[in-house]
Amino acid sequence: MNDAKKDQDFSEEISETKDSLDALAEEGVDYLAEMDEVDQLREERDQLKDRLLRALADTENSRKRGERDRREAENYGGSKLAKDMLPVYDNLRRAIEAADDAQREAAKAVFDGVELTLRELISVFAKHGIDPITPQVGEKFDPQLHQAMFEAPVPDTKAGDIIQVMTEGFMIHDRLLRPAQVGVSSTPG
Repeated sequence: MNDAKKDQDFSEEISETKDSLDALAEEGVDYLAEMDEVDQLREERDQLKDRLLRALADTENSRKRGERDRREAENYGGSKLAKDMLPVYDNLRRAIEAADDAQREAAKAVFDGVELTLRELISVFAKHGIDPITPQVGEKFDPQLHQAMFEAPVPDTKAGDIIQVMTEGFMIHDRLLRPAQVGVSSTPG
């Protein structure tokens, strides 16, 4: 009987071990499933982190673009109005230059008013960052600032020298608003 008892105890141990192994096997399957879930969660986390970083970069770029657009609007927003005012400046300047001394004396108050208006216009231009480009006869032609209206051979000049200034040019901050219109020498050097 003792052998029968030992066989039964051994059978029970085998059965318990088998049950333990089955339980471990089931836990192992669950463990693998949990590992897959953890991997999926890590992948999702990485994707969300990437999306967040991209969204933050887009937000920063939008902020910088908005700031740049605001600065440009502040500095150059009046460009169209300024361009429309340049003929007024030109006409006031021509009116002053066209009169001789006798005409100035005969209509002194009118000429004083025109000169005052021109000075005020120049002051308003300066207040808004609009500066004149005033080339002088004999200076070198600069295609970035000047527009050649004609070329003519003029003695005692070099090719590319300014020989006549028709209208002044203007810059608004660091941008060309209107090039100065000039005549240029074509005399070979």
